[in-house]
Amino acid sequence: MTTEDAEDRAVGTDDTSRRRQHSRVDGPGQPHGTLSRRRVLGAGAGAFAGALALSTPAAALHPVAAGSGRPGARPGFAPVPVGEADALVVPEGHTAEVLAPWGDPLAPSGPSWAPDGRNTAAEQALQIGSHHHGIAFFPLPAGRTGSDGQRGVLAISHEGADPALLGADAGKVLAAQGVTLVEVTHRRRADGTSRGWRTVGSARNRRITGATPVAFSGPAAEDPRLASGRAPRGTLACSGHGVTPWGTYLASEENANAYFGTSEPQWQRSEADVRYGLSRNGFGHPLHRHDRRFDLAAPEQESERFGWVVEIDPLDGRAVPVKRTALGRFAHGGATVVESAGRVVVYSADAEDGEYLYKFVGEGRWRDHRAAGRSPLDHGTLYVARFADEGTGEWLPLAQGRGALTADGGWPDQAEVLIRTRLAADALGATRLDRPERVAVRRPGEGFLALPGGSGGACCEEDRHSGHGVRTASAFGQVLRWTEEAGDATARRFRWERFVSGGTSEAGPEGAFAAPKGLWCDGGGRLWISTGVSGAVLNSDEGGHDAFGNNALLAADPDSGEVRRFLTGPRGAEITGVTAAPDGRTLFVNVQHPGERTTRWGSPARSGPRAVSNWPDRDPGGRPRSATVAVRRVDGGVVGA
Repeated sequence: MTTEDAEDRAVGTDDTSRRRQHSRVDGPGQPHGTLSRRRVLGAGAGAFAGALALSTPAAALHPVAAGSGRPGARPGFAPVPVGEADALVVPEGHTAEVLAPWGDPLAPSGPSWAPDGRNTAAEQALQIGSHHHGIAFFPLPAGRTGSDGQRGVLAISHEGADPALLGADAGKVLAAQGVTLVEVTHRRRADGTSRGWRTVGSARNRRITGATPVAFSGPAAEDPRLASGRAPRGTLACSGHGVTPWGTYLASEENANAYFGTSEPQWQRSEADVRYGLSRNGFGHPLHRHDRRFDLAAPEQESERFGWVVEIDPLDGRAVPVKRTALGRFAHGGATVVESAGRVVVYSADAEDGEYLYKFVGEGRWRDHRAAGRSPLDHGTLYVARFADEGTGEWLPLAQGRGALTADGGWPDQAEVLIRTRLAADALGATRLDRPERVAVRRPGEGFLALPGGSGGACCEEDRHSGHGVRTASAFGQVLRWTEEAGDATARRFRWERFVSGGTSEAGPEGAFAAPKGLWCDGGGRLWISTGVSGAVLNSDEGGHDAFGNNALLAADPDSGEVRRFLTGPRGAEITGVTAAPDGRTLFVNVQHPGERTTRWGSPARSGPRAVSNWPDRDPGGRPRSATVAVRRVDGGVVGA
């Protein structure tokens, strides 16, 4: 056995996964299309740099932050065409390898992936989770081999589980989601050429699941709904994410309401239940039949314990995940972090139709809080956005005692405001949006918001609740851009515009897209847009969705507006989280739920899991698997440039 052969025996890299790696799928080049240049927003925004600086012992890590970037080059690759094949397609001159698929073990002695889906809940808790979404790369500290960014920890959020592929075990549903932390390394040959990435057996590897002990912190932590009864456990429905300047990972709980329900006929929905989407049947995940935590009629039901941003130390396996209540409770689509004048700012959209855009502004310098042993995420003000139709907007403080949020109005303390954030935003007259999802920040003071489209937001007409309209939405979604006043992310006022709309007319065939959900800015300032067209219309001629093919990842130039399609995914999959290695020469892309039910291709079942897709393994006895994919240029250059 050669040294290279021995090294190829990475954790979870069996014969099947080795065949997955180093596969090159090229697409033909096409002429580049452009969009018309948009009007410039606030003055002075270009003076701000987008890099997040670190201090404290985590400073050596330099994590690649979600949504950070510097103004830079246009996309430099030949766009791939619309695709319908059950394959991952990247541009000519690029390679793609599957790195961390659902079910691979985290330790050399861990349970192997069972292609027939027979892994138990206990085994799943020791394996990489399913439904990959948010992703961040944390380089190992200086002094370790690979401190040049070729070795680090990947943090991967897992949004859910598909019983048709996973099985009906409720414990396994809980174990399959949450967060995976796994060490990875980039291997090189003697001549310096790439041998690809692999996962590594490491003490840093761990899973955080729906049953992991967690803690609460911040203004609502001592509220009886969070503090009384059994010790809190678990994080659910983790979608987008964030990275703090001090080197921690923020997992965002989104649609956790799906897991709650009840069989009690006397149960009645409260106003808050309605606003938080809690219902008798949930969304096809009857966990209340197996775990009283999820029974809405039970005294010990825990619906208020979910819907938070969860802070995780990616390098300390002993650290307890902490739910930061100052950031509010809603369906967090992400938690994009920037630093402005020494203060931490966190943007998060409420990822349901007709909901809001929020930002948290830290109180004082975050370094001072860290030096005093306090969390910067526990001290500050949460704001919600109000958009005006003339392209201006303001941030409204969600602070008890201010405006409509008084004790006489039903808001006795700040904990009530944070636990019922949606109702507090209603009371202030914030602007409802067309299913706001992810936020990206190119530099402090300039942000982008993905709106994949919906039916109840103010972008469609005048806001039915507050009277503040935005503009008519595209049927295929759109991306908004806003600039904070004076380029200061802590400002109370902003200007906004439509950056690009989904559809085919603006971008042409090489940049057409629908349902933009994920956004991320790389170090060169390119805006990456990942799409999540629903399986109900994916590849369907209904409403013209056949023009877009499978879901895709595109790159856009924020200055010229040019959009190019970089990657297309397998059938049934969404393209979700994106991040890069520190040198920009590897792009890590998450492919979520390949093989999910589609009107065009059919529905998977336990007896027929490959009805829609068999990516990435192509195992005739297996099933499709969510996975992280590492994309590199053949010439070793910066991806996207």
